[in-house]
Amino acid sequence: MPRADADVEAVEPWFVALDVDGTIMHEDGSIDQVVVDAVAAARDRGHVVTLATGRSWATTAPVLEQLDLRPEYVVCANGAITMQRDDAAADGYTRRHVETFDPTPVLERIRAFLPAGKFMVELPDGYRLYTEGMSEWNLDNAREVLFEELLDQRATRVVVTSLEHGLDEFFEIVDRMGLHHVSYAIGWTAWLDIAPDGVNKATALERVRGWLELPIDRVLAAGDGRNDLEMFAWAGAAGRAVAMGQAPVEVREAAGEVGGSIDDAGLAAVLDSLP
Repeated sequence: MPRADADVEAVEPWFVALDVDGTIMHEDGSIDQVVVDAVAAARDRGHVVTLATGRSWATTAPVLEQLDLRPEYVVCANGAITMQRDDAAADGYTRRHVETFDPTPVLERIRAFLPAGKFMVELPDGYRLYTEGMSEWNLDNAREVLFEELLDQRATRVVVTSLEHGLDEFFEIVDRMGLHHVSYAIGWTAWLDIAPDGVNKATALERVRGWLELPIDRVLAAGDGRNDLEMFAWAGAAGRAVAMGQAPVEVREAAGEVGGSIDDAGLAAVLDSLP
């Protein structure tokens, strides 16, 4: 006969943090219906499901709408911004916690190595400033400026792209930059995502976990990128860290589990594995 506390344990909620691009969402912006259904089912079983993404809030909010998800907190900008649900706000959320830094030194350092690079700076209110040629990004709530106008700002995030470089070459250039006093991650293609020093998805999620008073041994994080490495270390220490099947080798190795790929809607099975 099972222990008396077994059933109680089975219904305790898990704190579930999901990356967006390459985990929930395909490159073309679509989300498989089976993933939408799995997110809803996990939520309806009582689990606390949220997003932890490198995206700005402006580009994260539509993902919540597609998922019909309204979590208490949402982590954006790789941990620099944490949104809190607020029914009185125009879009239903307000900024609960914002981390900023002066991007001037890192912008000047990177430009010395990538003079043809394209740059974007996200400000604390979500507005973005970008240089000419940043055409592959969502540029709503944004304005094109000269490089010099990016300097001497308070920023939550800096994005740098260099489309003329392959990923291996880009890795080598970034390594030579010797970036200090910032947190950074390199994307699938030649782009660099920079956050304030010591700020990442894990630092924000741990803060949220504390606010919600959820146990550290019932956290699950799923992702596919290098900006998920700290989140995996945080979740995997006592809970579950799951890499998508198509993730780079070092990302899969950092996770305790590897699920199916985004092409196979692999996240659905991960969520369905929760009680």
